[in-house]
Amino acid sequence: MTIARVFPRKTNATPDDGLAFFAPPPRYLPEIDEVHISVVFTYDMPKAEQLAEAWAKTGISVKMGGPAMNEPGGDFIPGRYLKKGYVITSRGCNNRCWFCSVPKREGYRLRQLPITEGFNVLDDNLLACSEEHIRAVFDMLKRQKEKPVFTGGLEAKLMKSWHVDLIRESKAQRFYCAYDTPDDYEPLVHAGKLLQQGGISRTSRKPNCYVLVGYHGDTFEAAEKRLRDTWAAGFAPYAMLYRNEKGETNPEWRKFQRLWVRPQILFTTLNSAK
Repeated sequence: MTIARVFPRKTNATPDDGLAFFAPPPRYLPEIDEVHISVVFTYDMPKAEQLAEAWAKTGISVKMGGPAMNEPGGDFIPGRYLKKGYVITSRGCNNRCWFCSVPKREGYRLRQLPITEGFNVLDDNLLACSEEHIRAVFDMLKRQKEKPVFTGGLEAKLMKSWHVDLIRESKAQRFYCAYDTPDDYEPLVHAGKLLQQGGISRTSRKPNCYVLVGYHGDTFEAAEKRLRDTWAAGFAPYAMLYRNEKGETNPEWRKFQRLWVRPQILFTTLNSAK
């Protein structure tokens, strides 16, 4: 079956092949059996619905799905809804973070999937998987031409020395932990020590950390302290700006975030503040 995939928003992870579209159907279309409207963010639903209506006029069967529809994901198919090279080997997370839709969508459970090929791992919580699964994922990564990237994140409180050994041996380009709530900090410090002992230091620019900022009740002073504390724990901090279901953000918080997502500025500023 030939499937056209239509996306209301283009990101670094969006497929870029000839059957990936970001607008109403062009005048000339290849032979297509089905159209899938893929929606990641709830605030893209209005545009997705407009696209679904436009594509339905072609007479081709149109289906809409994706995380924004609150549907649990199935087995991962490389290249279909994510660019080739991206891979998901498990879905779900046992945590219940207030800002995260993953547990609600996946049913508060973690599922290990068949492992396919790729180098940019987007699992919701890879380190919560079984040791057998984790080792199998790293064995797969050894077969790739590109060095691994763990964009999906590695939970600091679950990190153990053998995880660090696998990360080091894989020659990962970079990986990310997260500092979203106050109780994330002590595990982050512990993970930083494990990484340092395992020969992976912040100077390699591999250990990074997403730091949630701009949520209700947050302040610029508190957010900057969390970002600087993340640096002290051994990670390069990257501000992740909170968005509500409508995708709304504050202009001042957007300006603040931009200062904390540029690697050259981060390393220059924070190194000079020693």
